Amino acid sequence: MDMVRLRIDLGYDGTDFVGWAKQPGLRSVQTELEIAIKTVCRLDGHPRVAAAGRTDAGVHARAQVAQVDLPADAIGLTPVELFIESLTYRLRGYLPRDIAIRRVQLAPPGFDARFSALSRRYRYRVCDDPRELDPWRRRDTLEYPRPLDVDLLNQAAALFMGQHDFAAFCRKKPRATTIRTVLDARWERRCDRRTGEPTAMIKMSITADAFCHSMVRSLVGGMLAVGDGRRDLDWLGEYLNQQERGPDVTVAAARGLILDHVEYPPAEELAARAQLTRSRRE
Repeated sequence: MDMVRLRIDLGYDGTDFVGWAKQPGLRSVQTELEIAIKTVCRLDGHPRVAAAGRTDAGVHARAQVAQVDLPADAIGLTPVELFIESLTYRLRGYLPRDIAIRRVQLAPPGFDARFSALSRRYRYRVCDDPRELDPWRRRDTLEYPRPLDVDLLNQAAALFMGQHDFAAFCRKKPRATTIRTVLDARWERRCDRRTGEPTAMIKMSITADAFCHSMVRSLVGGMLAVGDGRRDLDWLGEYLNQQERGPDVTVAAARGLILDHVEYPPAEELAARAQLTRSRRE
């Protein structure tokens, strides 16, 4: 059967989801999207939707990228551009309010939402004075009970730059590598737009070729322990060199984390990138 691959750009509030991946009897982003596509396209079976990043329970996304393969006869004789326009409109009307469809488009040849990606960027938001946290930011910001030193946070982030085995910060999967390359990691304290004075809001941005399961939140937990003075940089460096995950690092809360961007190569390099990524992961 001839299939047509579509790319779907979307965002979601992860608060009420068990994560991206479907789990029996539980509410996931993947399940909601697959049901919506099956319903609006009137398919006999459930389509399989894959994503660039399998976000954990409670983690948000501003720029998730997904793909779905639809049978060509689902489009019929309708010009594909009109079909995609109609599909986008109907998905927006069917899906719950905590999932937002940004764009649906015909995927270029060789496109794979997961394996063609060059990098992913996540952001993490912390408020180190809970008295200053606005009520409407409580779903996407960690309330932290101790003052944080941004200089120390950035020194901690620098330890993770480059290629490392992040086994100490990941939940291992059978036959899967935990070697990743961090391309950028930095923290900044936001300033008041009117006065220019520093606020209690701190944001981290981290970009890597890929991330292991719970890796970002574990890295954040380690950096926060250094940033508030409970641990030093030597401890974090030694922990990074461990080959197994231990109890010393607290995994930061999911609500502060958001998938912010996924980078892809030019269309003519998508297939080669997917093949290279698969070989590395195996």
